[in-house]
Amino acid sequence: MRVAHHASYVPWLEEARTELLRTSGIAYSQLEAAGVYLAVIGLQIAYKRPALYDDLLDIHVRVASVTRVKIRHEYEVRLAERPGLSPEETETFRQAGHDLLITAETTLACLDAQGRPRVLPAWLAETPPAT
Repeated sequence: MRVAHHASYVPWLEEARTELLRTSGIAYSQLEAAGVYLAVIGLQIAYKRPALYDDLLDIHVRVASVTRVKIRHEYEVRLAERPGLSPEETETFRQAGHDLLITAETTLACLDAQGRPRVLPAWLAETPPAT
């Protein structure tokens, strides 16, 4: 069908979240070494348009809210380039708003090594910039 499978977006969102964490100076392995685990407890995706195979995508993520034990992220996946579209056609596509492929939201709960909820460490609760 030439389109990316709907489930393909979930790992892309996870990768964007991981990179957001990394740009704030923390690797996910550091979280686990500190006994902090983040489990996805909620996922919502609104599909607007399909991504096609070989599309180049931009994935934007931001921390939308933080509570004592949860972090909520918001995402936009946008078309950056599509094979067969000229730069002018791509810009026209973008200006018409057809570059927005999905919007999404995840909620992560902070857990300890035994899988019980725990308070987010202060150094993790600070909101990093969007990417």
